[in-house]
Amino acid sequence: MKKYKFTYEKSGVNINAADNFVKFISKISKKNKNIGGFGSISNIPKNLKKPKIVASTDGVGTKIEIANTLNKYDTIGIDLVAMCVNDLIVQGATPLLFLDYISINKINLKKLKSIIRGILKGCKLSNCDLVGGETAEMPGTYEKNKFDLAGFAVGLVEKKNLLTKHKVKKNDIILAIPSSGLHSNGYSLINHILKKKKNYYLSKKIKKELIKPTKIYVNELNKINEKKLINGCANITGGGLLDNLIRVIPEKLSININLSKIKTKPIFSWLKKNNIKDWEMLKTFNCGVGFCLITNKKNIIKIKKIFTKEYMPYEIGFVSKEKKRINTLGKIIWEKK
Repeated sequence: MKKYKFTYEKSGVNINAADNFVKFISKISKKNKNIGGFGSISNIPKNLKKPKIVASTDGVGTKIEIANTLNKYDTIGIDLVAMCVNDLIVQGATPLLFLDYISINKINLKKLKSIIRGILKGCKLSNCDLVGGETAEMPGTYEKNKFDLAGFAVGLVEKKNLLTKHKVKKNDIILAIPSSGLHSNGYSLINHILKKKKNYYLSKKIKKELIKPTKIYVNELNKINEKKLINGCANITGGGLLDNLIRVIPEKLSININLSKIKTKPIFSWLKKNNIKDWEMLKTFNCGVGFCLITNKKNIIKIKKIFTKEYMPYEIGFVSKEKKRINTLGKIIWEKK
């Protein structure tokens, strides 16, 4: 039999492994029959009279490096979904579908299966469908064992229920919803610290915190929006609390945040010990606040009934009309636990 000098497999791309991965996804995602096709087809719910489509895309950033370091890949798929759907709900949308993109040096079925299981779990928590995706084997582009993830989410909202800036009013209060931890932001700084301190001892507790998945706020926000209890909200991601909050405030209004009211978590105290300024912490990490709600004070009791004790909202500030758009009071009290 003639041996050919050039084949796709010899270039580093294993089509058979890719096909096996697609079969695996199709098998565990029994609900969706579109996976494996060139495109996916989804129905628009009939209960919406004037539906608006809301779309978002995101990744998990350099949290991937932590997953590689700890050799643990079953949670970053949840992160991927969370980073996308938590952006959708800021506009009042309900997630409908999700797609993923995985680019990798060489297909490792065990690793990819673990990631996909996490993505499916994230979709289940968000009540949306994984309708498709793409896995690209890219030898030469990524170093050995390196990979990247991207997610794409689409949601729907009734036009009259869209959450827009103009609904936020003077004297509205700002409620903080606790984060599950670091979520998926600030990991470039974390990785930089770990790299500089080569012999940095990481306890099991810290390792668990570093890889803990991002909290998905979809179910709580869906209930809140059904009852029309908020005027606006913000997903606290890259840029931190203040920068993300001001994005959903009308130009003529300001935010006033009492930093001393923020309930931090031990993982942020651990980071703070690395000689990081308070302002740097605020700009880089969520510091314990994963999501914010802007509402009339009369709605607080009704809103709190929707949440569990772990993620109970609490007041950290209010909306006003000041010369400065961002006003802060006090300092963050870092937990010593």
